[in-house]
Amino acid sequence: MEAFTKHTGVVGPVDRVNVDTDAIIPKQFLKRIERTGFGQFLFYEWRFDPEGNVNPEFELNKARYEGASVLISRVNFGCGSSREHAPWAILDYGFRCVIAPSFADIFYNNCFKNGILPIKLSEEQVEQLFQKTAAKEGYQLHINLEDKVITDDEGLEIKFELDEHRRQFLLQGLDDIGLTLQHEDLITAYEQKRAAQAV
Repeated sequence: MEAFTKHTGVVGPVDRVNVDTDAIIPKQFLKRIERTGFGQFLFYEWRFDPEGNVNPEFELNKARYEGASVLISRVNFGCGSSREHAPWAILDYGFRCVIAPSFADIFYNNCFKNGILPIKLSEEQVEQLFQKTAAKEGYQLHINLEDKVITDDEGLEIKFELDEHRRQFLLQGLDDIGLTLQHEDLITAYEQKRAAQAV
């Protein structure tokens, strides 16, 4: 998993509340067995019309948000079913950070396991980011996980809170398996001891 320390990226807005995992990655695209390739289906039913044509009204389809890697949205982002495909699709599309006032618990946890930084800010702070994003084409944020701060080129500075254990997960690029393998020598020693006792 790729470590997350600092990231600068264009902000892409999805100005909706209760964005559920079926909206993030619709159920008909869950047949793939790899973790990659889901980005093309992100927000599929919003990005495309029923005939498969690009919906020019959907925010992320607008040229000004092309290449966005910081996603902002409203309360309860990632609600609905617990599919891990949702963060897979977000990451594969190109987003490394999602900012919202609140997240569904399972989605929030799955972000850390897939190298995505979910940041909780107040509704007022998120509204400020929406306004800045709308006012300036190519608006960028600088996300510093080491110092837990968000800045822009116009003097904005927002501190954010994050559980230290989860922060270390991202800083070191560790998922659950990677964390376990940090103790590989102890695991091997234990297995050898158990094998010797069984003889």
